[in-house]
Amino acid sequence: MDFLVNHIEALIFCSSEPIKKSEIKNCLVEMFDAAIPDEDIDTAIHALEEKYEDDSFSFGIVQMGGGYQFLTKPAYQSSIGILLKHKSKKRLSTSALETLAIVAYKQPITKSEVEQIRGVNCDYAIQKLLEKELIEIKGKADTVGKPLIYGTNDKFMDYFGINSLNDLPTPKDFKQEENEIGENKEE
Repeated sequence: MDFLVNHIEALIFCSSEPIKKSEIKNCLVEMFDAAIPDEDIDTAIHALEEKYEDDSFSFGIVQMGGGYQFLTKPAYQSSIGILLKHKSKKRLSTSALETLAIVAYKQPITKSEVEQIRGVNCDYAIQKLLEKELIEIKGKADTVGKPLIYGTNDKFMDYFGINSLNDLPTPKDFKQEENEIGENKEE
């Protein structure tokens, strides 16, 4: 079983994005030219998760984006934050984040529907999100002009560390600040 654990560990390690169990299985089947039971893969992944829970490792295996990936542990957030600050060019602008949020919550959605909600032109934001592969074209609408329909993808879920769209926060998850300017305080 150790050989299977080692191969799965190598596959997860070398993958630049979360690797799905089906991808792991396909690689192993091709490698060993034999069927690998799902239970054996699950057992091996569980063994790896337990191995990397140990405090001697600064990283562990995390299930996210529909797959498994090595990620650093929260205790090392500060040192990693410094590195990421230097790579801040890859951050999303406010307009791109607003556009992405609309697409995520309202998908499938057309660009004109996004613009109607935001109240501004979204050409640039949509283009940047497509370039960063956080959204993708899901098809064409059955309306006049057949506009493109946009939606999120697995890379979006990976970027935000969620497993499905059901993991997105709901409006009730956002707490409204008390005594905001412009609000009447009832006494």
